[in-house]
Amino acid sequence: MGLEQLIQNCQKDSIKAQEQLYRLFAPKLFAVCLKYSRNYEDAQDNLQDGFLLIFKKIGQYQFKGSFEGWAKRVMVNNVLQRYRTEGIFDIVSENIPDEPDVEIEDDSVSMEFLVSIIQALPDRYRMVFNLYVIDGYSHKEIGEMLGISDGTSKSNLARARMILKEKIETQQGNSLPSAK
Repeated sequence: MGLEQLIQNCQKDSIKAQEQLYRLFAPKLFAVCLKYSRNYEDAQDNLQDGFLLIFKKIGQYQFKGSFEGWAKRVMVNNVLQRYRTEGIFDIVSENIPDEPDVEIEDDSVSMEFLVSIIQALPDRYRMVFNLYVIDGYSHKEIGEMLGISDGTSKSNLARARMILKEKIETQQGNSLPSAK
């Protein structure tokens, strides 16, 4: 069965089709959830909630553009909505620190370490960092998505970069050979 037929069957509330669609897209969409979630367990919850929303809204998919892109957008918006309702984007100050330069020595920082320190960022910083750096949204778009100003988005990005820089520098300092 092709993807278009699978989607049409999901639009008719076919449980079998929903299961197939879930199996087809869950790994990719879980990666999206993991990027925006606090931890693995939250990512699993966000994936389940996101798929419920996808199945609820699948009738709105018009077969224009990729289904994967549409599903990713639904998933990201679902995660962001969850955190918006928790009030994590309520910011008091919009002071924008200078953006730090981050220099990573070859092979001194693993991908696993980078993912872990990005996940450990405070929610509002992680969200803005991922939306801007990883997904390529503008500060204006991020502001609209999160209900914050452009300046707050810029400030959160700068703070995220500062935190990441400090953690990377600490890691690189710990991995340097000791002098004899």
